[in-house]
Amino acid sequence: MKELEVCQNQQTKICEAPLQLKSNCGTLVIDDFGRQTMPVDVLLNRWIVPLEKRYDFLNLPSGKKVQVPFDQLIIFSTNLEPNDLVDGAFLRRIPYKIEVPDPTREEFVALMKLMAPIMGFEYDEKPVEYLIDTHYLAVNRPFRACQPRDLLLQVRNFCVYKKIPKVISKEGFDFAVENYFSVM
Repeated sequence: MKELEVCQNQQTKICEAPLQLKSNCGTLVIDDFGRQTMPVDVLLNRWIVPLEKRYDFLNLPSGKKVQVPFDQLIIFSTNLEPNDLVDGAFLRRIPYKIEVPDPTREEFVALMKLMAPIMGFEYDEKPVEYLIDTHYLAVNRPFRACQPRDLLLQVRNFCVYKKIPKVISKEGFDFAVENYFSVM
């Protein structure tokens, strides 16, 4: 919460702007909304008026209150159900809600093809089909857009650790899946 207010360095007496002021005329991303240590309603109550009025009031260490623009694109990103996090009054102040669905099988494969060369691999269809059939379809695991990158990174690290050529393989995917999806 203190990052949303003006902070003064006690030694230098220099004030630092809060996050929302630093993001003016830009974008402020609140990732994993609902999982922060601050209760959701505390954050939302702090911003409910600025979101509607497009200006905010900041309290300076001198006790003076100053009006500042509240003009940025705020993106709240969450895997949680928005209705479980906030009430209708706040949802009305967020005019656009965009659901990002899980990729289809075809999109998952396209992401694999895209990420393979970035991770230093030549794309190979057979191990990717093995991955999908064995570790997704057989266990009813949903595809996620981040997983091609994450799994290929695991395969790359597997190859480096084993000191074997960097190729996409069934063994590499078996290791990656076991490591990536393991529950401790």
